[in-house]
Amino acid sequence: MIRFLNPEFLWLLALLPLLALWRGRKGRVAAVEYSNVEIARAVARETRSRPVRWTTMLRLLVAALLIFGLARPQWGQGRSEVQASGVDLMLALDVSGSMEALDFNLGNQPASRVEVVKSVVAKFIEARPNDRIGMVAFAGAPYLVSPLTLDYDAFRQSLEALDTKIIPRGGTDIASASRSSAACLIPSLPGPQPSPR
Repeated sequence: MIRFLNPEFLWLLALLPLLALWRGRKGRVAAVEYSNVEIARAVARETRSRPVRWTTMLRLLVAALLIFGLARPQWGQGRSEVQASGVDLMLALDVSGSMEALDFNLGNQPASRVEVVKSVVAKFIEARPNDRIGMVAFAGAPYLVSPLTLDYDAFRQSLEALDTKIIPRGGTDIASASRSSAACLIPSLPGPQPSPR
């Protein structure tokens, strides 16, 4: 987004066409003066040389750039505050070894359970534009993949990176995942305790 700190200087650009017209009609200053007026008129009607025209155009361009500089152009990102009403949601995703089973299809291709769950979650968050969403992955222990956020792009990146190898410990400890999710929703709750082997 481009904006000008002193946009009033841009009005000076309107003077440049007038200056160009005035310079074009004025012509070059005669190097030699003649007492015969007819000779002076003939010289005034002569076409100006190309180097002179290019010099005039260059001067006008420099003047335009100087005016833009005085207007102080600034490049930056806009910021807007949006007030929205939503709810906080924590998703708990099972990434244990059983989720590698290829018993579903995605696009007529065999897909693992975890890939199907990721596809369903991606569609789910599209329908929740005003809700803060977080995610906990769990197997033998819970792992916070994404805290509560409205940054859905970052959430999708975390979701895409999710697989069954993210948590090395085996098992399916859904109780710890539930405690971890609740602790994210209610910070006063104690965090999850690691499950015994």
